[in-house]
Amino acid sequence: MKMVSRTDIGKVRLVNEDRAAVQPELNGLGLAIVADGMGGHQAGDLASQMAVETIQAELQSIHGNMPVSDCKEAVRAAIERANENIYEFASQRENYYGMGTTVVVALASRELLMIGHIGDSRAYKINAGGVLQLTEDHSLVNELVKNGQITAEEAEHHPRRNVLTRALGTEPGVEVDLHEYAWQKGDTILLCTDGLSGLVDAQRIGEIVRAHPDMEQAAQALIDSALDAGGDDNVTVILFAHKRDADNGRGDEL
Repeated sequence: MKMVSRTDIGKVRLVNEDRAAVQPELNGLGLAIVADGMGGHQAGDLASQMAVETIQAELQSIHGNMPVSDCKEAVRAAIERANENIYEFASQRENYYGMGTTVVVALASRELLMIGHIGDSRAYKINAGGVLQLTEDHSLVNELVKNGQITAEEAEHHPRRNVLTRALGTEPGVEVDLHEYAWQKGDTILLCTDGLSGLVDAQRIGEIVRAHPDMEQAAQALIDSALDAGGDDNVTVILFAHKRDADNGRGDEL
């Protein structure tokens, strides 16, 4: 499985608080992680780094023959451990109090895609049929949209669109959203921070990915599109595409 990761500090920020990691061959699986830190004075970049490193380390023993239910619990436990580590670190150091991060984790096999996430970093599935957002933002404006208080169009320009309702590391415990999706040849998966999704709409993201069959070029084109739209935040993307091998495994296994 080929995976491509790109990040850029953007045109405004002095520090890149985004972090990402990819492991295209993790015991028969593909693993991708994106995190967008917050907290100021090096707290945000430290939180995102701790999240990525902890989750990646916790998932090293996972393998492609595990039942889906076990994989789900492994992803949940890894994200919860990252939450505990960040919260404990921050609570013992006044300068880092309140630091946190978003996170989106993708674990992929030949047939299945598992997504775990907290915050407003996103996962998309892109193919010839269009673009499907696989995650739901844990943000104030998304709650307002769901409650019918504002429209989706108004949410894009809302002054509090960056306010999160759930983040990793800000509380002693956290609720992890876990989703399972089928995917197949022709699908491309995108993980990104809101430095991309907050400036470039989903339709345009899909157009860019479909226009660049080479994933390295597609990833750079996505970064460039965010910079062209203002680049007012760090922007990070991970792309990976389906590669179907001979089907010799059980359907309920990763």
